[in-house]
Amino acid sequence: MRMNRIALASLAIGLLTAWSAGGTAQTAPTPDQVVAGLKQNLAESQKRLRTYEWVETTAVSLKGEEKSRKQQRVYYGADGKLMKLPIGAPAPAPKPEPSGGRGGRLKGKIVENKKEDMQEYMEKAVALVHQYVPPKPELIQKAKDAGNLAVKPPQDGRVRAEFKNFVQKADLLGMDVDAKAMQLLGLNVATYLEKAEDAVTLDVRYATLPDGTSYVAKTTFDAKAKNISVTVENAGHKPVGK
Repeated sequence: MRMNRIALASLAIGLLTAWSAGGTAQTAPTPDQVVAGLKQNLAESQKRLRTYEWVETTAVSLKGEEKSRKQQRVYYGADGKLMKLPIGAPAPAPKPEPSGGRGGRLKGKIVENKKEDMQEYMEKAVALVHQYVPPKPELIQKAKDAGNLAVKPPQDGRVRAEFKNFVQKADLLGMDVDAKAMQLLGLNVATYLEKAEDAVTLDVRYATLPDGTSYVAKTTFDAKAKNISVTVENAGHKPVGK
């Protein structure tokens, strides 16, 4: 009888311990904790990143076919602005086809107009990406204050934080955050260019340098309506001047 009581007591203690551990693991940090941690880590990493230079590789694809690829040396100037210098010789421009009279000239004009439209679209897309990446601490705080932040319970050591109306109405920014360090691991965005019909998505993966500096390792921009995909990868980080 005594042994049964001891066994039951041990079982109860074991269950209580397991429940407590499980409860702790599933407890989500408060929005205030997430915002404070993110703002601090983003600010610290951005400050340290100013002492580095790296190589940025950008590839643009249309309908699944890569159309261009370029590399640039990237670093911060003395004024704090991001500087980008081309690496290597630019790809040679395609030779113009024979005009073939008025029809050829018209075809050439149409092609040229399409190139200009594409260039304009890409400039708008780049500007939009910069509004989300890296996420601005003041926008994180603003979204939280407006009640547009939802924090989901941790899973596999990660917290999922979702921000509605982050940059523009009806967009959605989701962040995967390290539950302990409150460090940004990745983010994805569902937004649009000018009109809601022109939906675009962003998928951003973060990595960490040996000194703990967090940086954007890979950004993928998809505009399905235009069949355009842009991938930007950052690598080869080293202290400036070394």
